[in-house]
Amino acid sequence: MAVSDNKLADTADKIFIGKGEQPAWLTLALANRHGLVTGATGTGKTVTLQVMAEGFARAGVPVFAADIKGDLSGIAETGEAKDFITKRANEMGLAFQPDRFSTVFWDVFGEQGHPVRATVTEMGPLLLSRMLDLNDVQEGVLNVAFRVADENGLTLIDMKDLRALLDAIVPAGGKKASDDGEVDELADIRKAAQGFGNVSKATVGTIQRQLLVLENQGGTKFFGEPALALKDFMKTDSDGRGYVNILAADKLMESPRLYATFLLWLLSELFEELPEAGDLPKPKLVFFFDEAHLLFNDAPKALMDKIEQVVRLIRSKGVGVYFVTQNPIDVPDKVLAQLGNRVQHALRAFTPRDQKAVAAAAQTFRPNPKLDTARVIMELGKGEALVSFLEGGGTPTMVERVMIRPPTGRIGPITPEERKAIMKASPVKGKYDTAVDAESAYEMIQKRIAGTAAPADEAGGSGATASSGGGILGQIGSIVGTIFGTNVKRGRMSTGQIVARQVTRTVTNKVIGDLAAGVGKSVAGSLGSSVGRSLVRGALGGLLRR
Repeated sequence: MAVSDNKLADTADKIFIGKGEQPAWLTLALANRHGLVTGATGTGKTVTLQVMAEGFARAGVPVFAADIKGDLSGIAETGEAKDFITKRANEMGLAFQPDRFSTVFWDVFGEQGHPVRATVTEMGPLLLSRMLDLNDVQEGVLNVAFRVADENGLTLIDMKDLRALLDAIVPAGGKKASDDGEVDELADIRKAAQGFGNVSKATVGTIQRQLLVLENQGGTKFFGEPALALKDFMKTDSDGRGYVNILAADKLMESPRLYATFLLWLLSELFEELPEAGDLPKPKLVFFFDEAHLLFNDAPKALMDKIEQVVRLIRSKGVGVYFVTQNPIDVPDKVLAQLGNRVQHALRAFTPRDQKAVAAAAQTFRPNPKLDTARVIMELGKGEALVSFLEGGGTPTMVERVMIRPPTGRIGPITPEERKAIMKASPVKGKYDTAVDAESAYEMIQKRIAGTAAPADEAGGSGATASSGGGILGQIGSIVGTIFGTNVKRGRMSTGQIVARQVTRTVTNKVIGDLAAGVGKSVAGSLGSSVGRSLVRGALGGLLRR
């Protein structure tokens, strides 16, 4: 018996995902408990992702999603009432109403969307080491380079800044300080680097070659300014709907490690910048991580621990993370345990690994006495799925077999002309489209070689600020002006300054709030909380790897 369409429309607190014996609803208040969408190629994962993204956008929740094949771009254009779409809608008792959603396109390479850039400082040594596939020794040298840059006020913005710094800590020719005057200008930088241990020419040379590989993959376009402001991901349109941010990732996927590290950087930046939000009626942002297995493949234990930590804690910032991959066994158990909302499309058990994946998928669901979950997973048709969403106090529902509702936006990619028209009307048009090459480490080092700049311990400005005070606590006092704002861009600050700015702003906001409330609470707890959040991000972005 058909169900009236008004009973299956999205509500103020739920998103309608599909229907079997019962409708399947995703509760907005529990959507930041994260989720998992799995299934073999061609079983309908992309359509499910689009349905979920549309539901969040209608509810006023901004969405970020990587578009691997280009199919997700259709969400920006009005859907078409094709026969198979209207047939599925009618079978559900759902009135199909074509729709379109406000969309912003992004592209690391700046070809199919607005450029996405980060500074080398923001990326940090740990994620950069992951991106470059460095071993422990090479990662250690990279950490030394970041420390030397911080203490000498050398802002690391783009690839040439990092190259120049590596050349400075170990000259390419292995010259001694007394060989010629040119090298003498950088003697203090080289001495500072060697103070942390032997920095060999061979190790630096290996890092430089890995940087060349990254440059050949398009890394030079990723590092630079203007750096991405994450608030541009978290916009709503004039109708109160959340913007759908789509990252064109077809070309980026040619460099899987770059793709995975870039998305992990985005997550760590969200974790760092967003304030604690607690339990909200709906998320601030939903983040879809497609081809999620690339994030976990060959990841060292230290990085895996931090990924698990960020996924676990970012929920309190109001961000929901949904991993999309083929097999549930692609996701480590510690991360899998954090994913409360599940959509499982068909799997095929052709190999022992496939059979293990089917068994693992079946075991992760709350059993339904009416279903043989393992058998049904292999019988699902295209567009069908087993679903279990959180409800009530956060307990998962019993697994149900459902047909996923049809999207209201277009299914399939948009044309290049349509993409250009959407980008022309984008709310961030012109903000990121032109790269800026301001003075940073490369230019500073060149000036020192030419003898036109004083050494860092004699110079004023950001260099002196970054190296004074004997560490983070000393830097807090020297840049206390950041309490009231600063004209130094986040991407151009040294790593120490970034942490100090976060601490001082958090403490000041707390003090002002306490005074206004007349309670006079100690700010010690706020200081500890802020430093703790910076430490967690620091392990990913490299702020406090000292």
